[in-house]
Amino acid sequence: MEDKDFDTVLRRHLRNLPDGQELAPDEPLKKLGLDSMQAVELLFDLEDELGVVLPDEMMTGDTFATRASLHDAVSSAVDTSAGSSS
Repeated sequence: MEDKDFDTVLRRHLRNLPDGQELAPDEPLKKLGLDSMQAVELLFDLEDELGVVLPDEMMTGDTFATRASLHDAVSSAVDTSAGSSS
C-alpha cells in the first residue's frame, strides 16, 4: 500500500482539513471532520480502493482516532491479506 494512496482516500473524508495542509500522523481525525458516518464511508472507500478488508475487531474509535492509528490498522490488514494469498 502506498502512503499517498491511503492519504488520498483519507483526505476526501476530512472536511475540516484545508487543501494542501499537511496531515499530521497524530492529529485527531474527529477534529478534522471525521464523524461516525464519515468513518463508515471511509472504511468502504479504503476497502474498495486499496483492496483491503479490516477485521471487525478493528472497527473501533481507537482505530479511527488518528491518521497513524488508521494507517497502522490498514497496513496490518494489507499484510495479513498478502500473507494469506501466498
